[in-house]
Amino acid sequence: MSDLVITGARILGEAAADVLVRDGEIAQVSEQPGAIEIPVDAEVIDADGLALLPGFVDLHTHLREPGREDTETVASGSAAAAAGGFTAVLAMANTNPVTDTGEAAVHILELGRRAGLVEVQPVGAVTKGLRGEELAELGLMARSKAGVRVFSDDGRCIGDARVMRRALEYIRGFGGVISQHSQEPHLADGSACCHEGELSGRLGLPGWPSPAESSIIARDAMLAQHTGSRVHVAHVSTAEGVEVIRWAKARGIALTAEVTPHHLALDVSRVTGYDPTFKVNPPLRPQEDIMALREALADGTIDAVATDHAPHARHDKEHAFVDAAFGMLGLETAFSVVHDVMVRSGRMSLADLSTRMSSAPARIAGLTGHGRSVEVGAPANLVLVDTAAQVVVDKNASHSLSRNNPWHGSTFTGAVHTTVLRGRLTARDGRALVPEPAVGGGWAAEAQP
Repeated sequence: MSDLVITGARILGEAAADVLVRDGEIAQVSEQPGAIEIPVDAEVIDADGLALLPGFVDLHTHLREPGREDTETVASGSAAAAAGGFTAVLAMANTNPVTDTGEAAVHILELGRRAGLVEVQPVGAVTKGLRGEELAELGLMARSKAGVRVFSDDGRCIGDARVMRRALEYIRGFGGVISQHSQEPHLADGSACCHEGELSGRLGLPGWPSPAESSIIARDAMLAQHTGSRVHVAHVSTAEGVEVIRWAKARGIALTAEVTPHHLALDVSRVTGYDPTFKVNPPLRPQEDIMALREALADGTIDAVATDHAPHARHDKEHAFVDAAFGMLGLETAFSVVHDVMVRSGRMSLADLSTRMSSAPARIAGLTGHGRSVEVGAPANLVLVDTAAQVVVDKNASHSLSRNNPWHGSTFTGAVHTTVLRGRLTARDGRALVPEPAVGGGWAAEAQP
């Protein structure tokens, strides 16, 4: 691996520095221009005008492999992640077969290593087959080569409090965390597809009330306190949910939370035209919920941004709204959306964004090699961003195999420029550098179809 030198980058958007990367680690950082002697064979990146941050970490990614390789593969999803500035993603367990055994978790890990663009860390199912009845092989997944620490039944809320309690007691022994989809199944059943309110009634869409989320968050917080274990709230979407999270944290309960870019930026009015692109789980909410989410992310009540990247084929999305699949793409646009909504608006600094998209999610997931400060000895998992660049989203230019992109045609300020994984470039100028199969170790700028 050749050395890498990044010159003139503003670390966390502040002071400019030169950075030398050697053997996958940061070997030298200097705020004195030209103080680093550039090795003869080094790759040099002129980062004048760019900000250098720790690589992003996504706690909530759907890669669809195995089972739905027509919508996404680990390779195509990894390319989308690298292009979006991510150096690690957590692959959700709702594949076919479900990631509910040690062998299945190791398989996901190996697929990620084969793709070679981001660290793909499998999320293990909490219950067998995601059925919410019998605990999955939690200990075997944790002790496997995959070292699973985050467990989730994802879109299927663990509605049985007894099962949730047992799972929390079990994972406590090895420092695990359960990421819960907070959706009380009797308040938001399988037909619910839109925020419950005036608009859902006018459109004739089955509604999903806010207490369906907040009631489960409250229950799980009390179970976490009772068991001395950890709960993570996946994609919180309501002001009520935020208030319960504040209450739990004030009590010292080991509870963390994430929010998606789309819940920070898109409101329920987007469903007025019945466009299934905007059908997500949990649903888009009114403006008052969006403002509560932004405030909570800014003040740290919500710990992290997670994409909930959910690719779907056209034949799964192009239906009547009530029948279409839930979910939208998010990996390639996450930084641009969050930067525009939270940083350019003055709600957060670039350093705050880095905390929410890198160090906090890495801490929650136990990924010690990611989210580290840009300092000597840290793994070189990095991203260069251009905070002044204008981005016009084109869904047809995506690395993902799917096209359910809610941002098509939207313009944002802030773009990912270069992504570095363990000292090796995985994306340049916003495009993933896909390994060339015919050339061992070679890399080429080549978009996935």
